[in-house]
Amino acid sequence: MGQGMGAIHLSEVRCSGQEPSLWKCPHKNITAEDCSHSQDAGVRCNLPYTGVETKIRLSGGRSQHEGRVEVQIGGPGSLRWGLICGDDWGTLEAMVVCRQLGLGYANHGLQETWYWDSGNITEVVMSGVRCTGSELSLDQCAHHGTHIACKRTGTRFTAGVICSETASDLLLHSALVQETAYIEDRPLHMLYCAAEENCLARSARSANWPYGHRRLLRFSSQIHNLGRADFRPKAGRHSWVWHECHGHYHSMDIFTHYDILTPNGTKVAEGHKASFCLEDTECQEDVSKRYECANFGEQGITVGCWDLYRHDIDCQWIDITDVKPGNYILQVVINPNFEVAESDFTNNAMKCNCKYDGHRIWVHNCHIGDAFSEEANRKFERYPGQTSNQVI
Repeated sequence: MGQGMGAIHLSEVRCSGQEPSLWKCPHKNITAEDCSHSQDAGVRCNLPYTGVETKIRLSGGRSQHEGRVEVQIGGPGSLRWGLICGDDWGTLEAMVVCRQLGLGYANHGLQETWYWDSGNITEVVMSGVRCTGSELSLDQCAHHGTHIACKRTGTRFTAGVICSETASDLLLHSALVQETAYIEDRPLHMLYCAAEENCLARSARSANWPYGHRRLLRFSSQIHNLGRADFRPKAGRHSWVWHECHGHYHSMDIFTHYDILTPNGTKVAEGHKASFCLEDTECQEDVSKRYECANFGEQGITVGCWDLYRHDIDCQWIDITDVKPGNYILQVVINPNFEVAESDFTNNAMKCNCKYDGHRIWVHNCHIGDAFSEEANRKFERYPGQTSNQVI
């Protein structure tokens, strides 16, 4: 399952199996010499047999791992198979199908499947399917129920999937964000390219170019692939877009979102990073680099490697010119539109506490994995005495 990263908290854990938490098991206080990431523990969970895999099937594909999705509906004596409307069907829904069938992870969720023959199955029996990606079966996902509402009708526009036994898994090095964050007042005459690529706040359009400056929160972003498959752009090289100003190709529309939020979740500033150069910057000792952007090379992140966006490159920032002093949350989300399949999307987001006094900024308590959790938002650190979004 690959190696982890960051701090190692437990060593020589010995459980009876009855404990409510690993922290309740006998364990050794960890030291740097005790354990390395080559010894990281993993688990594979077995689920009880429920028969959910018999209520769904794939048809028309070139192998058992792909095809048009067919679901079984009705009660005893009136069971029938039908298709799923392709409207809004995507990676998260495909993840659930592949899991339900025991076929691993979703490689693609397809909204058009005209090239896969569905035989004599032509009825659309499910529409409006929306999954979080963690469900065990499509029955647990939201959908329209017995009422079918499909914008595009016909078997041409029905849902399909391509499954894979392995998948990538991206993880942001949160400690590096915290260590490298700083403010820069950058002159407008140095930001023409950034403005062209929409990397500044909306108010920059009415600025007195080329005079004045924009205030930028800058930080480095190091993104590791800890999965079992390389992370590759969804779009092929033929559809990458050349950006003359910075002299590079974009292989994804949006690779990362950067947001500044109030403690109650209101967005006050945002940035984005197109994957202008998705490549292996560094790798683990036993892994060789495979992807580099020079000379129109292939883009991606190899398993065991990471891509580093340094703090001093264009667009690696959030424009906070219009942000008032106060207490905020810095949120970074990788692969936010789920364009590329991963084995785990829950670790794609990071949150940090962020305090801004109008001159300096402090970023701390950065952590991964719960940026979409309502419970985590309720528990998220509040500064002592904080009653509103003002510096105390």
